[in-house]
Amino acid sequence: MLDKIKQTASYITEKTDFTPEFGIVLGSGLGGLVNEIEILHALPYTSIPNFPVSTVKGHGGKLILGMLGGKKVIALQGRFHFYEGYSMQEVTFPIRVFQALGIKKLLLSNAAGGMNPKFHVGDIVFINDHINLMPSNPLIGKNHDELGPRFPDMSEPYDPQMIAVAKQIADKHQFRSHIGVYAAVSGPCFETPAEYRYIRTIGSDLVGMSTVPEVIAARHGGTPCFAVSIVTDLGGFETAQKVSHEEVLEVATAAEKKLTTIIKEMLAQL
Repeated sequence: MLDKIKQTASYITEKTDFTPEFGIVLGSGLGGLVNEIEILHALPYTSIPNFPVSTVKGHGGKLILGMLGGKKVIALQGRFHFYEGYSMQEVTFPIRVFQALGIKKLLLSNAAGGMNPKFHVGDIVFINDHINLMPSNPLIGKNHDELGPRFPDMSEPYDPQMIAVAKQIADKHQFRSHIGVYAAVSGPCFETPAEYRYIRTIGSDLVGMSTVPEVIAARHGGTPCFAVSIVTDLGGFETAQKVSHEEVLEVATAAEKKLTTIIKEMLAQL
């Protein structure tokens, strides 16, 4: 794995001669942030050695390098998921490459189901903690000390300073926003009503199929993380609600401008 990380990072450096400060992972329907980046380089995943390929509708499949909010960023336009059949090491491989390229902070976005009764569809939620309900962990197996410690501390998986800055920006623009806990499940099924209730009962406000493996890998390597969800559907209430991927994309795309504003202004302040 170490050889592959170095090989991929070297390829990107040779192709772009670019040293990013911030890594960004753009989730379902949130790829529009790319339109705000002053793109200097765009590399299709298929052209990058050792890189997985995104297979999910709404995920662009390109590595974007450029300027956003006056900062040098590298962005995944489309992430990789455990439910696509990738191993946890493959899902988090781009994060390891970002770290090898020298990022100082990682920002992630996702679409999620909301279970907190205060949430509405379209709300923005800044994640301050998570529950890993996936059947695996990217750190299982041999630990590479060059990447991080065998038993990394997870007492602060999400950076409080970045959360505070983002909440302040959302409040300034009068965007409906909250702070909450995200639970990660393997997917690809949307949750049953009983599963929604269970996940809410154990202390989560949101549920989704991504983000947590990437954050674990990033924190293993000492990179501060910020993650934000768009609430695209609601679950765990008395009346079960049907949900489709198309509806998730529609809601996420509608909220995209708000998220873009928050991330642009955040980067300018950090």
